[in-house]
Order: sequence, then structure tokens, then C-alpha cells
Amino acid sequence: MRGRQSRRAIWSGWAIAMLAAAPGVRAGEPGAEPARSTAEQTSFFEREVRPILKARCLKCHGEGPKIKGGLRLDSREAILRGGDQGPAVVLAKPDESLLLRAIRYDELEMPPAGKIPDREQDVLKRWVRDQLPWSGSGASAHGTVVAAPARKKQGSDWSIHPVKRPTVPRPTNGGGARNPIDAFIDARLAAGGLEPSPPADRACLIRRATFDLTGLPPTPEEVAAFVADTRPDAYERLVDRLLASPHYGEKWARHWLDLVGYAETNGYERDNAKPFAWRYRDYVISALNGDKPYDRFLREQLAGDEIDPNSVECMTATGFYRLGLWDDEPVDRALARYDGLDAIVATTGQVVLGMTVNCARCHDHKVDPIPQRDYYRLLAFFQDLAPPDAKNLKKVKDAAGRPVEVMCAWERGQSETHVLLRGSPYAKGERVEPGAPALIDPGTTTFTAGPGKRSALVDWLVDPRNPRTARVLANRLWQYHFGRGLVPTPSDFGGLGEPVTHPELLDWLASELVAGGWRMKPIQRLIMLSSAYRRSSRANPHALARDPLDHGLWRYPMRRLSAEEVRDAMLMTSGALVNELGGPSIHPPIPPEVLAGQSIPGYGWSVSPPRAAARRSVYVHIKRSLSVPILATHDAADTDSTCPVRFTTTVPTQALGLLNGAFANEQAARFARRVATEAPGDLDGEIRLAIRLATAREPREQEVREDREIVSWLVRERALDARSALVQYCLVLLNANEFVYLD
Repeated sequence: MRGRQSRRAIWSGWAIAMLAAAPGVRAGEPGAEPARSTAEQTSFFEREVRPILKARCLKCHGEGPKIKGGLRLDSREAILRGGDQGPAVVLAKPDESLLLRAIRYDELEMPPAGKIPDREQDVLKRWVRDQLPWSGSGASAHGTVVAAPARKKQGSDWSIHPVKRPTVPRPTNGGGARNPIDAFIDARLAAGGLEPSPPADRACLIRRATFDLTGLPPTPEEVAAFVADTRPDAYERLVDRLLASPHYGEKWARHWLDLVGYAETNGYERDNAKPFAWRYRDYVISALNGDKPYDRFLREQLAGDEIDPNSVECMTATGFYRLGLWDDEPVDRALARYDGLDAIVATTGQVVLGMTVNCARCHDHKVDPIPQRDYYRLLAFFQDLAPPDAKNLKKVKDAAGRPVEVMCAWERGQSETHVLLRGSPYAKGERVEPGAPALIDPGTTTFTAGPGKRSALVDWLVDPRNPRTARVLANRLWQYHFGRGLVPTPSDFGGLGEPVTHPELLDWLASELVAGGWRMKPIQRLIMLSSAYRRSSRANPHALARDPLDHGLWRYPMRRLSAEEVRDAMLMTSGALVNELGGPSIHPPIPPEVLAGQSIPGYGWSVSPPRAAARRSVYVHIKRSLSVPILATHDAADTDSTCPVRFTTTVPTQALGLLNGAFANEQAARFARRVATEAPGDLDGEIRLAIRLATAREPREQEVREDREIVSWLVRERALDARSALVQYCLVLLNANEFVYLD
């Protein structure tokens, strides 16, 4: 069990283990296993080495359009030939090979995203010392692995063709497909000779679904009720309850806020607050809770002032235009103005259309056929927006007639738009009118340059004939449930993006979305009721060897909790979470050493009272120059631009923060008080309850006995009192893989 192993690892790393492991013997050293035959070596390559090369190396050194550093790692000959820095492997001196130096971060650092695990390093070291055995002379490292589809050549981009509802494949498993989603996925698996993983157990499933839809763990009572519910529609009832929860909007608003670069300060040195920016955040939460159709959702944000300038909701939605960086003392005001417009164009193009149109600000797009002229035609829709200022506020009367200050946008005057040569506001080229990128709309739609042009833009964006908008949204919904989109680069469907893995499924979802009136919850319900979503995350050797990156979706991809989920789960598990919706943002305590990094330590961060500070993370004030440590270390979104995918890093500061950080230790103490109060005077009962709260499953008796011995050892050998020992035990549970990862 992953959770038990992780808890033991934490104890060991904490320097309280009673026994030290004996030194191991590495392959190739005295005492190692004898040399293997050629058959054994090539079997080892197929079983152990090839999946690592595929997963870690070939994207940059064998698959992509550009080979990094001139080095290919997809054949034995290419590895020996090497790249710009010489041979990757020197057979006469294997331990000095560039490949091994790179993976151990000895001057070179590959892969750049982070060191590969020690076990994989050992596999590659053993392979290099064995003189690079390969499956056949010159054979490709791809072998029989089921890879993502080959990148399409420029000009054959499937995503610019109209969305056509594809025919649902016939089930290949005797009618076992739960819905059309499974029919598409099962057809792909059958073609690749892959068997899907079995269904996840019910405790795992409710934890997965509850986190995915609300961002919070289920309570022990909810888990017990679902596990005991024998009705055939028990899971459907669970999904419907979670979709109707007010916490759904709090979770899913965070995805949209990532995309639009939501922050509540202007950035730069002073980083002053954007007044009432939190109203925009509450608007998004409310819209998603109410399942506001996506076409209306876009219209209110891009043209709310044109819809109804007297509506608090519509004007608050236009806060979309005021979320970005703003320099109150720019060196070059004209350039700063266009930088702000560029951020709007980039966000709109990438978030709604999956187009990196902003690449054409200074020159024609180097990969996609987007001329510079098309960039400025899109910018022309936003040219007349009043420039940002220190407040961006207007007073609008609410339904009761009371004036409400909202951060919003509005138009001022009417300006000409010119192509800027090399992007310089001082080198104006031809004049252009508002228009759509020709790549998607080759002149079939005409737009006016006067008032209402942004409403006309939204009309075009959500027109069913637009080939991108529905596809991009359907892909994002899939991404947020499976951790990776059917198009893995969700904001770039172009030539620099990754190819789609299931094009027919994506088109079916997009057409279903439009047919359902652009409502998102029905699509999410379909996804969550599919067999694909309900699968176990456990691997099987055959599928892992053929499709190590799970392109075929033969299992559910395990993921780490997001930054907000980590903090919120700790608060909920300890019993400290305050579930109050909406309102001004909160300022949790930040350690003095972090505040000291500001030019004026503590500026703009007045700590909230303890009860307010224990609210959900979506309500934490987002200050560009200052972050709450537990959110920053667990990869919260970068707010300086649109964030379509969060990086998931594994770095020492995460473990150090969870073990030694003030917040983690405070929650561990609260957690211990909670279990001591709810199971008083019964150590076994306290341990059982703690495991239920932290993992959303029933503990095993052997597990309880082993954990009781750990707590008793702390009292006996470390001279801790019973309460302090329980606190340390609860801290370990908050650090366990089972707590931080979602199966």
C-alpha cells in the first residue's frame, strides 16, 4: 500500500528510525550480479530502458520537430554518435558518459524539468555499463510503444475544419461501454491491443470525484454512506450531489482564474491593490455554480458594458480586462499601453481559441499561418477600451438600488488601429479594421469598427461554425478531470502544440457541448460517469510497456493535489476549515522571513483574524509580489500571464514545508486535538479516526497496530508526552503520499 510505504519513508527521513538499511551493491560493482546473456540484456532494455527513454527523453531528442542540442536518443547509433557536445555514451568509459552525467545533474541537467528518480537512474546506468544493448541494430527507441499521434504537417491542421458530430463506434467489449465516451476510448484501446485497468474501489472513487468537483476531501461519513449504498445509481447520485454543491464553483472558478491571469494587485515594485477585484472572483464562482452557459459567460466578460452598463453583474464581469499587470509609472506610456492590449489579445486568443496569436505582434507567426495584420485586426476590437488607471472603478446600482463600486472596463472614444512595424507604437503601418484571424475565418464574417464591436466578436467566437471555441472548451473540461487534455497543449492547437490523441472523441464532446446550449455541467457529468473516469490508477505490465504515458487512457492518471487542495484539505482534516462563500479576500499569516523579501516588508498584507484566515484558498488575496508559502511551494498559478497548465514539481521545499512549516505544524496540532476529542482515551480509536480523515478509507488492523507502536515509541524512546506524540503522528499523516496524491 502506497500510504504505508510513504509513512515509513517519512519516519525514516525524519531521523527517528531505529534501524539503518545496510549499504546496497550497485550493478557493475564487486559483488553485483554476473553479466547477462545478450537475450537477457535486450529483454532488460525492452522492459526497463525503453519506457524511460520514451517518457523522459524522446520529446526533445527524438520525437519533436526540433532535436535539442543536435542529440538523438532513438537509436544506439545516434547515442554513440552524439550531438553538439560529443558522444552521449563512451563505451570505453561508461561512467564518464555525458548521458549519465546529465541525469545525475553533474554540470549538465537533463531532463530540465527535474531529476529522474534514483531507480530510473540506476536502470540507465546499468544499461550504459552493459554497452547499450538494443532490440535490433539501429532499431528505433519507439519500438512497439503506443505513442501519441505523429505531429501533423503545417497546413493540415484538423482543428480549423468545422466540427462535425462523428459516429459513435460500436462497443468492442460486448456492450460494456457506459456511454459514447467509452465507445471512442475502447475502440482506441482495442486497436492498440490494450486492456483497461479494472474499476477503482468505491472509497477511492468518492475521494477522486469529491476532490475533482469540490476541491475538498469527502468526510468519513460520506465515504461510509457511499460504500454502503448498494443502489445501482449510487454513483450517479454522488456526482449529481457534487455538481450541485456550492463548493463546485469554488473549485472550478480556480481553473478559469488561472486562465485569465487573475490577481488582485498591479505588480511591479509598489504592487498596489486593484480595488474590489474580488468581486470578479465571486462573479466567476457564482456563474459556474449556476451553470451559466459558456457563450453567455464569455459575452459578459468581453462585452458586459455593451450588454448592460447598469448591471452590477455585467460590469463586474468586464473586470476581465483589468486583471493584468499595470505600471503606474511607465518609462514609455505608449509602449505600456500596447503591452496591456497585447495581454488582452494573448489571453483571448489562447484561452478561447487555442491560438498563440500574440506571437504575431512583431512579425508574422513563424509556424502557424497568422500574419501580423491578423493580430492587429484582433487587437482593434479592444483598442477603444479606456486605459487602466489606479482604480478602474464605477458605481453601479444593485437590484435594491444601492450603489456598488465595481472594478470594470468601458470604452472611451473611437481610435484607428494600425499595424505596428516590429511592434513599435512609433512605427505605424497600414490601417486595419476589426476582424477574425483568416486561419479560422477566411473573410466570411464582416465586423464594424463602431460601438458594439466586442459583442460582434463574441457572436463570432460562439458561432457553431467557429471550429475552435467549442473544441478548446471541451478539451479543457477533459483536462481538468484527467490531468491532461485530449490535446495536451490546451491553449495551443497550432503547429507548436501537441497533436490530439482522440480527435473523434473531442469533436463528439464539442458538438455535444453546443447542442446542450453551451452548459458545462452536463459534459462533466458524462465524463465522470464514463468507465474511463472510474478506472483504477493501478498499472499492468503489458499496458505500461506498450503505452507508458497512458495516451490511450487505459488507466486513470494519478495526480498530486493542487496547491489550493493541499491547503484546504489540511484545514478540513484538522477541523479548522471555515466554509463561507464570497466576500473580500483574506490574508493568512506569512512568516516574517518571507515578508522580508518585499521592498517594504509586510506592505499590503494585513493579517486576517484566525477564523477568516481559515477560509478556502480561492479567497486568499493574490498579491503578485508575495505568496503564501504553502501555495507557492505546491505550484500555484503564475499570475503574470494566462496559465493553461500548472507545472507539478517535486522539490525539497515541499517536504521541508510540510514537515517543518508553521502552517503544517499548526494544522497537525489541531488535527490531534480533533481526534483526541472525538475518540477520547482510546489510542487505537484516535489512530483509526486519523487515518479515515486523512485518507478517506478504512484502516487495516495491522496498520493500526504498527502506527500505535510508532506513537508508543515516541513516548517511550523520545520522552514525548502522549499529546505531543499524537501531534507528530498526525503531522506524518499530513505528509503521506495518500494524503497529498489522488488515485
